[in-house]
Amino acid sequence: MLNVIWLSLIVFSIVVAALNGRIEVISQASFEGAKTGVTVSFGLLSVLIFWLGMMKIAEKAGLLELLAKALSPVVQRLFPDIPKGHPALGYILSNMSANLLGLGNAATPMGIKAMEELQKLNPDKQTASPAMCTLLAINTASITLIPTTMIAIRMQYGSANPVEIVGTTLIASFFATLVALLLDRWYRHQHIRRKR
Repeated sequence: MLNVIWLSLIVFSIVVAALNGRIEVISQASFEGAKTGVTVSFGLLSVLIFWLGMMKIAEKAGLLELLAKALSPVVQRLFPDIPKGHPALGYILSNMSANLLGLGNAATPMGIKAMEELQKLNPDKQTASPAMCTLLAINTASITLIPTTMIAIRMQYGSANPVEIVGTTLIASFFATLVALLLDRWYRHQHIRRKR
């Protein structure tokens, strides 16, 4: 569906530019957009590589394992229907740890693996299980301690203080996660009531 929307916007832009006799604007915008995309990508790559390297060092040093152990009681309470020791819990913990460090790109593969494991536990394969919905809510809202991607974008565009957003990001992501979890609990209770 998203592909259709983007294709429609592109075709509409070309048609309007052609009708107004300004087709050269489309060519110029295409080249400028490509140039900006490459520039921003390289800026993001450097910061992401740095933080992924830091995460690898933290993993080797056992910091991620400590973080996972600290989060384990919270995860057990958030996902009571997942059996203890199930592989999904490990993937969920890795996903949450990466999101805490602002590494959404590193968190995504772990989130996908967690969903695959949760689907194995799902009795109704056509509908998302409550645990899957909880993971989606947490992953989407996710408390972020270090917003590495936003810092990289701010650095790329010459911000005087690219890390000044850390405090506000932490507060905003905390409240977003809180609201996501409250809504998730409410929907879980509604789901249980409907089953009765």
